[in-house]
Amino acid sequence: MKTGRNDACPCGSGKKYKRCCGQVLAAEAAPASPQPTAAPARSEVNQLLAWMRAGRYDEVEASARTLSTRFPDAGIVWKLLALSLMEQGKAAVEALEKAAALLPRDAEVHFHLGSALHTQGKLPDAVQSYRRALAIDPGISQAHGNLGLALQNLGQLEEALASYRRSLELAPGLAASHTNLGNALRDLGQFDEAIKSHRRALELQPGLAEARINLGNVLQDVGQLNAATAGYRHAIELKPRHAAAHNGLGSALRRLGRIDEAEASFRQAVRHNPRYAEGHTNLGIVLRLQGRSEEAGHCVRTALEIDPSFAPAIQFSGELLADQGNFAQAEQRFKRAIEIAPSSVEAWAAIPGLRKMTSADADWLAGAERMAARPLPQRQEISLRYAMGKYFDDVREYTQAFANYRRANEVTRLCTPKHDPGQMTQTVNRAIGRYGCAWMSPRGDAIAASRPVFIVGMPRSGTSLAEQILASHPAVFGAGELPFWSQAAAAYESSRDRTLGNLGRDYLQLLQSRSAAAAHVIDKMPSNFLHLGLIHAALPNARIIHMQRDPIDTCLSIYFQDFDVAHSYATDLEDLAAYYREYRRLMSHWRGVLPKHILLDVPYEALVQDPIAWSRKMLTFVGLPWDEAVLDFDRNRRAVQTRSRWQVRQKITSASVQRWRNYQEFIGPLAEI
Repeated sequence: MKTGRNDACPCGSGKKYKRCCGQVLAAEAAPASPQPTAAPARSEVNQLLAWMRAGRYDEVEASARTLSTRFPDAGIVWKLLALSLMEQGKAAVEALEKAAALLPRDAEVHFHLGSALHTQGKLPDAVQSYRRALAIDPGISQAHGNLGLALQNLGQLEEALASYRRSLELAPGLAASHTNLGNALRDLGQFDEAIKSHRRALELQPGLAEARINLGNVLQDVGQLNAATAGYRHAIELKPRHAAAHNGLGSALRRLGRIDEAEASFRQAVRHNPRYAEGHTNLGIVLRLQGRSEEAGHCVRTALEIDPSFAPAIQFSGELLADQGNFAQAEQRFKRAIEIAPSSVEAWAAIPGLRKMTSADADWLAGAERMAARPLPQRQEISLRYAMGKYFDDVREYTQAFANYRRANEVTRLCTPKHDPGQMTQTVNRAIGRYGCAWMSPRGDAIAASRPVFIVGMPRSGTSLAEQILASHPAVFGAGELPFWSQAAAAYESSRDRTLGNLGRDYLQLLQSRSAAAAHVIDKMPSNFLHLGLIHAALPNARIIHMQRDPIDTCLSIYFQDFDVAHSYATDLEDLAAYYREYRRLMSHWRGVLPKHILLDVPYEALVQDPIAWSRKMLTFVGLPWDEAVLDFDRNRRAVQTRSRWQVRQKITSASVQRWRNYQEFIGPLAEI
């Protein structure tokens, strides 16, 4: 099995034998000194090469180790030992370093050493080895590509871009280099070019799952969530156990509001890779959205055990602390995440939500403006602009505040489904037509339970404040916003198999899972105002508190918040005005058909002006005795996950009443409501 001079070298370099190991062997076998035993015999090296060609790597390893003892300065032996170790998945750095020292002009050895160091995370050393290889042979396309990857991981994006482009000049058909180039372009904010690179990779290699995942990540950046979802699913078809594909799918589904599906995807990600810190963090995020704070905390602790310096997990741990009212600790977590990842827009944007900003936070503003000046993924720009709006509102620079809020909403509209005002009108028409006075008469399959208390209204109308007050009573548990009834209404109206009794029992079971002991459990999902007819029919003894707030204050406050895709009306003032009119029309209908004793209207402005009187009214309405604890609601350390989590832990003030007057010149169509 002797290798011919013009045959491909068995070491895998891709070169002819005479230009690779044969050349090295000839150089080492040349009598540089009178001692004939300085190098192994040609036959011994040829035997190693024959075994390499036959894939008998364990035999190469054993023989090369013996030869390296006899001929410690034989670079070819150390090279073949290293290659055999690499083929077996064993550590090869030590052998490669020895080979590189003995064969300083062997480009392949330096390239493989760079790859081994890269795998160990020793990026600066890997870069040095790649550069040595390319100094010897500038034509190694893969060395340019690997150098680009190491430079990108070090944050040297422009240099990485140049390396990727050089790699593609030498080997334009290398799909992996195209998708790596796409990743660098994405990091530089050149999203359209990144998409082109990933698509070129898929043209060359349609079965490259990594390219489909990377393309999905950029499509998420530009708001093409459905296309991203399709790409991740295709990647999963190609590689069903690919954790990153399941993680990407979960992220896209979460942004689409499909929380249960997102949870399932993240669970798949961590099942296939239990050491996947990002997957555990994202699973925690969706569990938090479902009100499962304890489980979310377990997930983030697992992520930080895997990688204590994983910035997104550190940031998320800050979110959980803020939910509990530990705002100073939360801010320290966010700042720690920024120390580790200075470009972490999410951590930077989270700080203004923890407290009132002042002119002393000028450094925060300067950092935010630097970030906003560079190209950002749409989701990151949205978060940052809302945060900057909050800063300027706090320091009373209202023109600047509105400019940032407007930009946040403009970008949101670019990356979310277009709002259809007629859909809300049709929804209200159906509710009014279906749930009339006849429907409200007692029904035999209803559940006579008074445990549930619903707080409804428009978002930002004071629902969180009302819940916080009532949940401070020892007999009440605040369950937050439960998505049960929107899903139940769709299932009930589309299936005859779902009875009112089933709905009521399923809902009470959900409340039991949240609190087994409390006499009353509050569900403060504001949008339940859409389903009050069905709720009353299934649970006729449940009480409903309807929060009302000045219409313009309500709508403007919604416009200033970063809501999910379910609130598509929230990004445009005309759409907000139209949505508010339909909400008001439906609530007028409910007042006409629901029994008077189960619906209480609570004006937000009256509640903040006289909290004692209105707290008494709400407790009496629910059927509970007075308890002074409700006046200390700001000390309640229950988890609050809404955007009002800081406000509901402050003493009641009237600062938000008639707040819209600060923005009077901008309210436009809201004035009509």
